Amino acid sequence: MIEMAQFSIDELRGRPLGRILVKMGKVTRDQVHEALEIQKERGGPIGEIFIEMELIDSTTQSLALAYQAGMEFVDLTSTEIADDVIAKLDAQIATSYKVLPLEYEEDGNHLVIAMASPDNFRATDDLRTLMGFNVTAKIVQSDALEAALLKYYDVEPESISDLINEVAGDEQLAILEDRGESIDLDTIKDMADSNPVKRLVNMVLLEAIRNRASDIHFEPFEEEFKMRYRIDGVLYEMLPPPKSIAVAIASRIKVMSNLDIAERRLPQDGRIELVVNGNPVDLRVSVLPTMFGESVVMRVLDRSNVSLDLERLGLREDDLRLLRVLIHRPHGIVVVTGPTGSGKTTSLYAALNELNDVKVKILTSEDPVEYDIDGLVQCQINEDAGLTFARCLRSFLRQDPDIVLVGEMRDLETARISVQASLTGHLVFSTLHTNDAPSSIARLLDLGLAPFLITATLEAIVAQRLVRTICPHCKVEFAPTDEMLMELNLSSEQIAGRVFYRGTGCDYCRNTGYSGRLALYEIMTMDDELRDMVIARKSSNALREAARKRGMRSLRESGLLAIFDGRTTIEEVIAQTLSEDEE
Repeated sequence: MIEMAQFSIDELRGRPLGRILVKMGKVTRDQVHEALEIQKERGGPIGEIFIEMELIDSTTQSLALAYQAGMEFVDLTSTEIADDVIAKLDAQIATSYKVLPLEYEEDGNHLVIAMASPDNFRATDDLRTLMGFNVTAKIVQSDALEAALLKYYDVEPESISDLINEVAGDEQLAILEDRGESIDLDTIKDMADSNPVKRLVNMVLLEAIRNRASDIHFEPFEEEFKMRYRIDGVLYEMLPPPKSIAVAIASRIKVMSNLDIAERRLPQDGRIELVVNGNPVDLRVSVLPTMFGESVVMRVLDRSNVSLDLERLGLREDDLRLLRVLIHRPHGIVVVTGPTGSGKTTSLYAALNELNDVKVKILTSEDPVEYDIDGLVQCQINEDAGLTFARCLRSFLRQDPDIVLVGEMRDLETARISVQASLTGHLVFSTLHTNDAPSSIARLLDLGLAPFLITATLEAIVAQRLVRTICPHCKVEFAPTDEMLMELNLSSEQIAGRVFYRGTGCDYCRNTGYSGRLALYEIMTMDDELRDMVIARKSSNALREAARKRGMRSLRESGLLAIFDGRTTIEEVIAQTLSEDEE
């Protein structure tokens, strides 16, 4: 155990780590000079060098770093915490953030917490956002913290259904019953700050992040209030809370995202930033007034759950090689196309992430900016303020960029400036909403872009779809029916020797048979013959046929290969792609 230091924290705050360890009596001045010489030779944190020299252990290093940050050390082995203080944080919050409540003062809603790492400062911000506490952090030994968490929270974790039952029986919240819209602002504030509502909203958020949900929906209807998660592109309904607390839940989310709780007639957009289990998570909040109250949708942007790496997008080896060639072109336009939610933004971010280099200037215009990436200059489109894609792009060309991302080609002006950027030596990435790669040409012509400008600048069109992947925990072989094979235009001879799989459903995949998603790609690269066909305004079907003769793999064909690889199911590919007869 570490003994309490006989000096004030103030005299150590901000001091070099070596001086703090000398003051603590853990190292000598000569040993500090020796460690500094090693650091000068090969670099690295001096605390790690002291550990390598076997002068201190990791616990002493954490304590010294805490003193350096001005944090107080607490010996948990001799500290008893009152039950009412422990109750201020539920088990899921405490264990997720690795913090323990030590003291609570009602005056000022002040909570003192213990944590093992002085680097866990973000926990204080999140507790302020989630629970509204004013937080002070103190440092403890990591093993003592783990033991205390087991001691004080060694109970079955609460479930959403437990919290909903608690909310339904809460006397304070019962006053909202049958009040409709006639609720004064003070009551709304009180309800938004009530402990059961806070705990329910926090539990819903943490559960959604744990289940890798992409969206959380809170939807008021005439007779009920629904909560739904979107997981792997599919909505799942959760146990609904009482309709009477819809206002309280919407108001709580507004408070967390710094929106106006008094405004209930106009749409509002906000943002909540959290760190869950050490991973940064952004929640984009959209509030929409409806006939029966405010509908709230939260988009979960969890960086740990999104791979911004071309290697992990699901591209086949030949497609990956081709895409790498395309994104390293010196100039030209590469368009990624597909419906909303097909992973276009993730693919573009992965491409930009690979191109991101200190020697390259990359500018992006997005609506909205989904992920903040170091090294990219990212601009948020704000059409209400007059900042459109076209206006942003026009300014980009005066910022000396090498690579430009245009979130979407929505109009002729944006398309023309993108072409201009390409013709002046820039590589331009953008998106369109079309069914496949060849039909993107018709879309660009429809916008009013001249055929000769398309052929002069367009390098390739990448179409994509997302299909759910089979759960690895309940994956089994199965024999497809003749009807399934007919849907895919396959004969028994064509599948001879092939093995098909599906998921039977288990606890891991919530009995869906699927876990995660995979992108299917269709890459159409432009060559002289295709450019001549564009100039001649040939149909999308003619372009498709010509591109396939040159080796383009259609979305349906990519899906078939994913089925044969045992990664997805026949039903998913049929649902997400068109057959040749339908195109």
